[in-house]
Amino acid sequence: MLTIICQCWLCQQRLYHSWHGICCYCRRHLLKLPPCCPRCGLPCTCPDLPCGRCLSEPPNWESLTFVSDYAPPLSGLIKKLKFNGTTPLAPALARLLLLRWLDAFRHGKVIKPDRIISVPLHRWRHWRRGYNQTDLLAQPLARWLNCHYSNMTLQRIRATPPQQKLNATARRENMQGIFRCKETIRGQHIALLDDVVTTGSTLNEIAKLLWTEGIASLQVWCICRTL
Repeated sequence: MLTIICQCWLCQQRLYHSWHGICCYCRRHLLKLPPCCPRCGLPCTCPDLPCGRCLSEPPNWESLTFVSDYAPPLSGLIKKLKFNGTTPLAPALARLLLLRWLDAFRHGKVIKPDRIISVPLHRWRHWRRGYNQTDLLAQPLARWLNCHYSNMTLQRIRATPPQQKLNATARRENMQGIFRCKETIRGQHIALLDDVVTTGSTLNEIAKLLWTEGIASLQVWCICRTL
């Protein structure tokens, strides 16, 4: 009989539950977060209230849930998933986000969404990469939370330069008018999912579109938030 040995993606120790992907020891020792604004996710003095930035110029979503700063060890795992084709990493990273979201849910900070929407790639970038990493993250999350998910809800209608190469102003201009909603989402509570949030330009542009479609609420989920 063939025995498959599953190891933690970080420490390489054998896992008691193979589907966890990351062992409980490594999960407990992930980078500790400072107090962060519940809306934009950036460091602040009071994690229970919106920060001054959000009071003066709030993002187009209502809350942001994330696991870690974009720093080792999770930044390395995201790069493997995104650029090296290591797709089995997706459920392990999605589970970390699920645990973080469940903690916020139990404390009454977020509500259960009706639908998860992943940030889409342009069809040519999707073809070159072979997959959309946020789609791979969304699938297990939708299954675990019994939410609706379709990778066809949003469409990116034109290709743009990668956001990593642009400054904040160029990122905002780069995202304007490039998304289209293809499904009816009126009255639904939405969770918008991305792998990494840096300036939030992509999510802000999508959020504006979703609000015009008549959604009831919008929360953002990501694995890492650049602090």
